Amino acid sequence: MRDHIAVKFRAYPTMSQARLIDRTIGCARLVYNLMLETRIAHYQTFWEGCNPTPAMFKDAFPFLREVDSFALCNAQLALSRAFKRFFEDKDAGYPKYKSKHYGRKTYTTNLSHDNIRLDGKARRLKLPKLGWLAVRQHKRIPESWNLKSVTVEHCPSGRYVATVLFERDTQTPERTEPANIVGLDYASHGLYVSSDGERADYPGFYRNMEARLSREQRKLSRMVKGSANWRKQCERVARIYEKISNQRHDYQHKKANVLAGTYDAVAVESLNLKGMAGKPKPKPDPDHPGAYLRNGRKAKSGLAKSLMDNGYGMFCTLLEYKLARQCKPLVRVDRCFPSSQLCHECGYRNPQVKDLSIREWTCPSCGAWHDRDVNAAKNIRDEGRRLIERHDS
Repeated sequence: MRDHIAVKFRAYPTMSQARLIDRTIGCARLVYNLMLETRIAHYQTFWEGCNPTPAMFKDAFPFLREVDSFALCNAQLALSRAFKRFFEDKDAGYPKYKSKHYGRKTYTTNLSHDNIRLDGKARRLKLPKLGWLAVRQHKRIPESWNLKSVTVEHCPSGRYVATVLFERDTQTPERTEPANIVGLDYASHGLYVSSDGERADYPGFYRNMEARLSREQRKLSRMVKGSANWRKQCERVARIYEKISNQRHDYQHKKANVLAGTYDAVAVESLNLKGMAGKPKPKPDPDHPGAYLRNGRKAKSGLAKSLMDNGYGMFCTLLEYKLARQCKPLVRVDRCFPSSQLCHECGYRNPQVKDLSIREWTCPSCGAWHDRDVNAAKNIRDEGRRLIERHDS
C-alpha cells in the first residue's frame, strides 16, 4: 500500500532566488488567467469546450520561457481540476481569475530526471531554475520515501515555505475490534472534554494575541495605503496571524497524536460548525419582493470567536487521518443525538438540560450526579461503540 505525506520546510532564498520565485508565481498566475480567458471566449464563440496549453502563450509572452515549465503545467492542471469540480459538484462555483493581491502565492514543480533533490546533511533543496535553496530541515526523511513534487509559497508575512510531497510504502495493519474507545464532547472554550474526564484546556492563542493584534492593526489603519511603511506594517500584522496559526496547529497535532496513539477508536459529534459560528444567511426583504437582506441572523460573538479560535473542524480532520494511518476509525455521531440530555447510567432523558447554563445536573430516575460535558462525552462514546458494532455486523 502506498500513501502520500507532505513535509513543510522553512526556506531561506537569496535575493536573486526570491525574485525568481516571485516571477515564477506571477507567470503561473498569468498563464492560469490566460487559459481561463481563452476557454471562456472559445465557449462563447463556438459553444464548445477547449483545452489551451501554456505553450500557446510563450510567443506573445517570451518571459514565460525563463521560469520553470512545470509550474506552468501545474497551473493548467489546476484549471482543469477547477472546471471538473464545477461540473461534478453543484456547490462548487465557476473558476475565477487569480488576483495578484489576494489568495495564496504558490507554484508547484514536479520531479523529473533528478531535477529535485533534498540534501539532509547540508539542509538544502535543489529546485529547477533556482538551484540549491537553503531550508530548515527539522525532520529526518527516511531513504525509502520517494520525492514527488515541491510547492513553494511566498507567505503574506514575507517568509518562504517549501512543501515537499513524498510517496511511501506502508503495511496495512490488521483491523481488530476496538476495545478502548473514547468519546469527545465539543467545548467552546476548551476544544473538547473526553469520556475519561480529560479536558483539553485549549490556551486560546488568538485571544492571547488579540490586544497586540489590535494595536498593530490600528497602526496599519493610520498609514497611507501603498506606501513603504504600509507594506512593512502589513507584514507585521501577517506575522502575528501566522504565529497564531502555527501555535494552533502545533497544539492540535500534539493532541491528535496522543489520542491516536492511546485509543483504538475515537467518537465525535458531527457538528454544524458554520451554523454555530453564526454565518449570515440571506433572508427575504419584506419591503422589496424578490430581494434579500444583506445581513442574516447575528452570531453570538463569544461562542463564534471561541469556535474559530480553537479550530475544532481542523482538529477532527487531523485526528481522522492520524487514526486512519493506524487503521483506527473515527466515528462521527449524528448531531441530533441528545448526548447532553441522556443519563449514561440509566438512559433517562432530561429535556431541561437543553439550557446551556446548566453545567451539572442530577438524574431524577437513578439519582446519579453528572457533569454536563463528561456525561455527554460518555454518551458519545457509547453511541460510537454501537455504530461500530452495527457496521461490523
